[in-house]
Amino acid sequence: MTTVEIEYCVPCGFRERALDVQRAILTGLETELDELSLVMGGHGIFQVRADGDVIYDKSEDDLDVDGIVREIRERTR
Repeated sequence: MTTVEIEYCVPCGFRERALDVQRAILTGLETELDELSLVMGGHGIFQVRADGDVIYDKSEDDLDVDGIVREIRERTR
């Protein structure tokens, strides 16, 4: 099973974005995950990690929620 963390910048107002990503992950993969957590951060961060590996970083990629879900799904197989 897989552990997923979504770390988002609180001062930047990324909470709604984090909740949207969390909702999409739960909708597609809820029964395949051990844990899904939101981690409050700062300094402009918005990352999604699966088992400690960064699978999305806003500083490097455009936000593609479906792509994030697909990547996590691949890791759960």
